[in-house]
Amino acid sequence: MLNDSSSPYALVASRRSGKPRDMAAPGPDAAQLRHILEAAIRTPDHGKLAPWRFVIVGAERRDAFAALLRDAYLADKPGAGRMELDAVEQFARQAPTLVVALSSPARDSHIPLWEQELSAGAACMNLLSATHALGFVGGWLTGWAAYSDRVRDAFGAPGERIAGFLFIGSPSRPLEERPRPDYDAVVRHW
Repeated sequence: MLNDSSSPYALVASRRSGKPRDMAAPGPDAAQLRHILEAAIRTPDHGKLAPWRFVIVGAERRDAFAALLRDAYLADKPGAGRMELDAVEQFARQAPTLVVALSSPARDSHIPLWEQELSAGAACMNLLSATHALGFVGGWLTGWAAYSDRVRDAFGAPGERIAGFLFIGSPSRPLEERPRPDYDAVVRHW
């Protein structure tokens, strides 16, 4: 059963990230993206706080996103060179679909902040799993932009943090397997 390529286990075990720069069209259509996001929000959530949000950056907003990233980068590094700015521009235009995930904790809750942040990470992982289940490839990136208050303020509010930029598309080439941790190095019996 585990080796059956149609089993749910095989689906989870075969998921891997794609490089957003290598993603091509098509990405999910609106209905597929809704299904992906509906799966993402079915995540462990102690206290039913929904301490995460998602912002879809549509294709028609990629120029504005690139300008936002450029302005934020230059505010932090006014002497940035052309290669750096080209990389910022490329980041904004990767993959057909982009979802910004925000960790949005309820700070006045009795639920520990750490649990709320873990829930945001789990929601991102659910998004990637649902992306894979629908036949697309996903990539979860952070980088400097995830830690920029200027970038965060465009999508969220103070007190929120960018959990990641989730890029979705179709692979333009076969995905390469990456080295995985050795089972015995990360699992032990107590």
